Amino acid sequence: MSLLTDDEGAAVVRAARAMVEAEAAGRDIVPPEGLPASMDEKSGVFVTLEKEGRLRGCIGIVMPVYPARQALMYAARDVCHDPRFPALRENEPALCTVEVSVLTPPEKIEYSDPRDLPGMIVLGRDGLLLNCRRNAKSCRSAVFLPQVPGEQGWNAEEYLSNLCEKAGLQDDAWLSGVIEFSRFSAEVFSEEAPCGKVVRV
Repeated sequence: MSLLTDDEGAAVVRAARAMVEAEAAGRDIVPPEGLPASMDEKSGVFVTLEKEGRLRGCIGIVMPVYPARQALMYAARDVCHDPRFPALRENEPALCTVEVSVLTPPEKIEYSDPRDLPGMIVLGRDGLLLNCRRNAKSCRSAVFLPQVPGEQGWNAEEYLSNLCEKAGLQDDAWLSGVIEFSRFSAEVFSEEAPCGKVVRV
């Protein structure tokens, strides 16, 4: 996907906020207008909400299966119903900051020795997608956006361990050599305060 300018990123975040507010109020979501042409390209998109510095929801689509503007609409709708939290109430969007991450397509990390994995990850640049197929009917997966390890203060080993735990695996499962990891980068734009100035993260 083409790089977004700061003004374009701000427009994307404002569109996400409008859709979050509509969903929380029980109104129909209107497809966003005024977005850059690059948002017509297929891309993964995540929307993250924080309330008083705490995560309030983070939902999105990793794979580039939809045009980014459509993926943004799905993510903005679904983040209001993140299963880890109560459904977002009508008054809450005004108390939340909105962050949007537009993803590059995930690329599989090729490795032979899992002990090499930490050195193959660039913290702050690489988001990670985990897939672990146990059998034909069972597959564990999890994803972390590139900004997560920095926010949590993790090193590369902790990044991998926490991703495994998120997938319901043992924290050292990444050393098993049977897990598939893919990496991606993201353009991230966030409000500095609820309804406030949008900055590139």
